Parts: sequence; C-alpha cells; structure tokens
Amino acid sequence: MNRFRQYFPAPLTALVAGLIVAAIGLVLLIGGLWLAALGGSAYYLVTGVAMIVSGLLLMRGRRLGGWLYAAIVFFTLIWALWEVGGNGWALVPRVVAPVVLLVLVIFAMASLSGRPRRWRLALASSAVVVLLFAAGGAMLGWLNHAGPERSLPGPRWAMADPALMQSGADWPAYGGSYSARRYSPLAQITPANVGKLKRAWMIHTGDLPSSKQVRGTYGAENTPLKVGDSLYVCTPKNIVLSLDPVTGKQRWRFDPRISDDAIPYTAACRGVSYYAVPGAAADQACARRIIFGTLDARLFALDAATGRPCQDFGANGQVDTKIGMGSTPPGYVSINSPPTIVRGVVVTGHQVLDGQDRWAPSGVIRGFDAVTGKLKWAWDMMHPDWTGYPPPGQTWARGTPNMWTIASGDEQIGLVYLPMGNAAADYYSSLRRPAENDYATSLVALDVTTGKPRWRFQAVKKDVWDYDFGAQATLIDYPGADGATPALVLPSKQGDIYILDRRTGQPLTPVGTIKAPGGGVEPAERSPTQIVSLWHTLRKPALTERDMWGMSPIDQMICRIQFRKASYKGFFTPPTSDGRSIEYPGYNGGTDWGGVAVDPVRGVIVANYNDMPNYVRLVPRAEANKKGWAPRDQARGNIGGAEGAGDPQAHTPYAIDVNAGWRLPFTGMLCKQPPYGGIRAIDIATGKTIWDRPLGTARTNGPFGIPSMLPITIGTPNNGGSVVTAGGLIFIAAATDNLIRAIDLRTGKTVWSDVLPAGGQATPMTYEANGKQYVVLYAGGHHFMETPIGDEVVAYALP
Repeated sequence: MNRFRQYFPAPLTALVAGLIVAAIGLVLLIGGLWLAALGGSAYYLVTGVAMIVSGLLLMRGRRLGGWLYAAIVFFTLIWALWEVGGNGWALVPRVVAPVVLLVLVIFAMASLSGRPRRWRLALASSAVVVLLFAAGGAMLGWLNHAGPERSLPGPRWAMADPALMQSGADWPAYGGSYSARRYSPLAQITPANVGKLKRAWMIHTGDLPSSKQVRGTYGAENTPLKVGDSLYVCTPKNIVLSLDPVTGKQRWRFDPRISDDAIPYTAACRGVSYYAVPGAAADQACARRIIFGTLDARLFALDAATGRPCQDFGANGQVDTKIGMGSTPPGYVSINSPPTIVRGVVVTGHQVLDGQDRWAPSGVIRGFDAVTGKLKWAWDMMHPDWTGYPPPGQTWARGTPNMWTIASGDEQIGLVYLPMGNAAADYYSSLRRPAENDYATSLVALDVTTGKPRWRFQAVKKDVWDYDFGAQATLIDYPGADGATPALVLPSKQGDIYILDRRTGQPLTPVGTIKAPGGGVEPAERSPTQIVSLWHTLRKPALTERDMWGMSPIDQMICRIQFRKASYKGFFTPPTSDGRSIEYPGYNGGTDWGGVAVDPVRGVIVANYNDMPNYVRLVPRAEANKKGWAPRDQARGNIGGAEGAGDPQAHTPYAIDVNAGWRLPFTGMLCKQPPYGGIRAIDIATGKTIWDRPLGTARTNGPFGIPSMLPITIGTPNNGGSVVTAGGLIFIAAATDNLIRAIDLRTGKTVWSDVLPAGGQATPMTYEANGKQYVVLYAGGHHFMETPIGDEVVAYALP
C-alpha cells in the first residue's frame, strides 16, 4: 500500500476519479482495438488511450489529467455531432456518461488545487455541466419532430362497407366490422373534451397465470365486442364473459377449461365472433350466438343471451378442429384469433407452434356452417382436390403455411382474405414444396362458398425471415380515374403497404423489385430479387454502425463490434450459421397482428409500427442437440421466452436462435438507437405521410429492467392496434409504457393518457350505450413485451 501511495499520492477524490477514468479507458482501448480491426470507428481506441493517460495523471496528483479529460469530453462532443448531428437519442450514449464523469473529475481537480476556496471552482464548473445537460434535454425534445407535416384531409369519401354489421353504437367484429377498418362514426369524444375522460368502470376477469412458468406465456391481446345490450370479452385461456356495457357487471361466464399444457407460444384470445341466425325468432335459443376458437383447437358456439353451448352446433356446442390433422401434441395447434363469418360460413385458420418441426401439423383452412358446425370445405394447398376431411388413413399435409392471425371478408363478393404464414421451420427453405413456396407469406382470397383460392398476392419469395403476414387486410374504396375501386390495404411486417383490387388481387398502387442479397446457408434457394411497395413503406433506411446505441460509450462500442461481426447486406440479408446475421426489420414488424386503422371519411390510414432489428443465427443440428433444444413435445427445459430464441426446427439441418430486438445480455438495452416504434398517418389518395410520431415513453424502460419513470417520448416496441373515430381521435395503448392514450388525428399529438393497471398489448374498441360513448381496453399485459400481467377490462367515458 505504501508503494502504491508512493507512485499515486493524489488525495482520495482525485485517486478515485483517476482509477475510474483509467479503468474505463482500458475497456475502451481493448474494445476499440477490436472494433478498429473490424473496420469500425477509431474513436474508442484513441479515447481509450487518452483516458488511461488522464486517469494516471489524476492518480499522480496532476491537474493536467483533469484538463486532458475535459479536452476528451470536448472532442467527444465534436465527434458525436459529426456522427449524428442533433439527434438527441443518438447523442445519449456518446455524451451523457462522459459529461457525468466530468463532474467527478472537476471535484478531483478541486482537491488538487492549493486555493483555500477550491470548492467554489468545483461548484461553478459543475453548474456549467448542468447547463450542458439542459442543452442535451432540449436536444431530446427534437425527437418528436419527424420532418415536414401535411394538413389532414377534410371529409371527402363515402366508402361503402360490404359487411352486414358495422360499427357505430355497436362494435360487432374484431376490426369493427369484417372490413377491419377499426373506425367508429361516434363523435361524442373529441380533442376538445377528451381531457375530461375518466374511468367509467373496471372489472377483473379472474384469468391470471397459475404458475411462474405459465406467467411467461400470458398475453391477452383481446378486443371485446359490443352488440345490443351486451359486451363480450374473452380471456387468455378462452373464458368468455358477457358484461353490461354501462356498468361492467357480469351477466354470464363460460369456461371451456383449457389445460395449461395447451398454451402455445402465447396464451391469448384476440377475440370472439358474433352471428345472428337468419330468420330465427328473437327468443329462440342460439338465435344470436358467440363463435370462438380455443387454445386446444376447439370451435365453440354459445347462446349470446345465456352463454350456454348451442346444442345444434357440432357435438354439444363444439367442434374439434384437430380432426384430420394426425398427431397434434398439446400446444402445437391452437386458435387464438376470432373466426371470420361470411355468408354463414365460419372461416378459421389456426396457429401452429413456430420453430418446432419441419413436419408440424397442417396449416389447412376450414369453413364450417355457422348453425350446424358441419365442415363445408377445407383448403389444403397440397391436396387442392380434397373438399372435406381427408380420406380414411390420410391426414392433411403437414408443415404447410398456416393462417394464425385474422381474416377479413367481403359479404357482397363472397371472398375471405387470408394473411398466410410460412411453412414450418421459418428459417430454412430447402425442404419446402412448390405449393408451399407459392402460398407462403401471401394474402390469399378464398371463395367462401367453395373454399377454393380465387387469387393470391405474395410479398416475399422463399421467406426465411419470418415475414409472414400478421395483420388483417382492411377493405376500402380506392379512388381512380374511373371512380372508386373495391380495394384492400395490406400492411406487412417488412413495413411495406400495398393497395390491391380485392376482386382480383391486382396492385392498384406501384409495386417494384429490388436486388436481394444472396449467400447464407442456402445460396441456391435465395431469390435474386424481392418485391417492395413503391407507394408507401414504414421501413427506415438500412442500418449503419452509427445507428448502434446503449446507455454509455462502452455498451455502444459492444453493439458496434456486434454489428461489424455480423453478416448484414441490408434488407433481406439471409441467415447464416458461422456467425450472426442482422434482420431489419425484425419479425415483429413493420406491422404485426394489430393491423392498421382507416378513417373512411377523410381517407386516412393510421399505422402504428415497430422499428427494431433481430440478431439471428442458424445453429447446426449437432450444436443444437448439445444445447438440449428439442421440439415442444420432447422439451428438456421450460417453455416461454422470445419466439425463435432456441427453436429446434427439427428435421432440418439447423435450429434457430433469434435475439429479438437485438438486446445486450447484461443491461437488456437494445443495440439500435431509438425510436423503436411509432405511429403514422397516411393519405390514401397520395400515399404520402401526413405526420409521423414516436409511440411510447421511457417511463417503464431502463437498463437492467429498472424503470426510469422518465416521461420522455422514446418510441417503444408496441403490439396491438388503434381505433380511429369520427370525433378526430385515435385511441391506442400497445406501447410498453402501460399507458392508453388519445392522439389528435389532425396533428399526431397525444392529448390524453391514463396509466393502465397492466400492459395494454391489445386493440381498444369504442361503442355507445345510453347515449354515452365508451372506450374499452383489455389490460392483460404481455410476456413478449415484458409488460405487467393483469386481468383488468377498463372502460372510459366522459363524466
């Protein structure tokens, strides 16, 4: 100790400051050497050397060390502004930590001063640092500015809705109607009075996880229905409740008794469907019925008035949709989205658990009679001539693309529009059959009478990025020189938005092709080109090293190293096995199952979106076996976690390991700089952005999972959609900050918000009862979004 003090005689304050500066400098030196060797920025290497010298000088009692560190901070500011300009969030990891450390260095310099009132110098200098922080805070305020904005169009449309039941006083379908516009003509709540919105009632469904393991799978995702004098809600494990829409009081409750082992990746019930039997007497049992699917793949019909199973539907009110599929281990096949009912046919797909086995159960689509529950048709793309159940001794083709999300439908044309997923084993394509390559990651229009495809629109060729369609297509009228064309808006996980003629599937807006990067583990499988929308995309420019982020220069440097080590050739970079590849956007969007909302009067699309990459690696089979990665029915570990994080993809040469959002293992922070999600208004007539805003604050986000409680808009990941109203408001939760908010459709600015009792990863709905407009959200939280799990249904209204 005496020898140490002989070489480093500085006072304690200077000694501690010097040790910290030198230690950080050593880390930056080592990492900076690595980054520079990979062709990255030399800043960290140079700064590391300078900080080591600065720290050693301070420990030796030399004030020169402090001045050297002040110079480092000054040149860091210059370098940061050169790299990212005035982007406030991008400046955070570059300048905040160095400036905070500068305060300690200032006090260390004061301890080395011979002046009797040296503390005055320290305090004055620290005040300068505080001013720098204030300037930085002003920079953060620039985040909400997203370039030039356009005026919101006035009323100019009268779009027809082909649905039998439409939104208004009621909300009779998951998307408002089977046109899926998520629009309400109600206008009682406006930007002028929304500030007075209060909770009208809140109920607990009682459906909460039974264990810690099950908690890691819960995600409600439910949008209630309101028809007549009843509100219908379903819980993560498919308990259906009928509530009084004015008070929230429970009228009836039906529990299908779902076992925990039936839970797939997520325990979720996005919604139920309502059907009124034509010609039935009002007092007849099951004249009005609630039809829904379950996590164990049963299809139920309940009397909407009593909640009792409809005895004329299937066997005692239920149909087993697994019949004809062959082996279906628990959790492999589930229905978590509401069926679409067109011309009396209940059309349903199902979720097949991702990433387990190339020969997982079939993605067959079925149409059932809404009254009897009898199978009317089945579409198995590998057996297009089959019209019903498979012949004896056979099953529907295994491993085919499925529709796990929600269809929309046109009652007049008689088509249902299926957003199709991928063939089993998302990240490996060599074993796929021609029909799978034709229909995967496509929107397929089926004739609801025959179950035969009328047309298809494919967005990705031989998809190995999990870019399946997650969102409902939204039915609109599209303006043209010859008048309005029956059309649909099709958003994608890639961020592209297409408008198609819904009768033929032909694009009505420009579609182009780009050269796609080759390589990966299957170079012969990769298409040299991919299609993109030339009309509108939510996708941001390709990533660069400068887009890497963190809370300090150290974790930003680590992210830069990871970026340089990974394979990244831009959009559609193929996955690799000898190292990581970067997929941007990641599989969570762009647009996922929340879909878009459309104001059919003003002609405006409202789209919330994610803006995050995935950090991906294909893991050779032998290595995956050593890790114990096995299919769900053979699993040697707990289920849950992020999708793709150790999925076995059995019967292919590779498992898959996806770092969803590309997070650092220690702090949990994302490697890409904010924003991670936003919301945008788009003019349908021109495809141009009206406004674009980050969505979500930093209040529940922070390093190591510690909430920062900062009310600063950062733009968080989001799941769930929005509803837009004639009153000029957008209601949305979705973000990870546990807030529901009202956004002014004209400006994109948040004009009201409320803290939810749990995460809000669901789409709100709105209705009228007793002359009052209500807004309702299921606040159930979500394991993937890491928001608090709950069982609350919350209703808001004006006093």
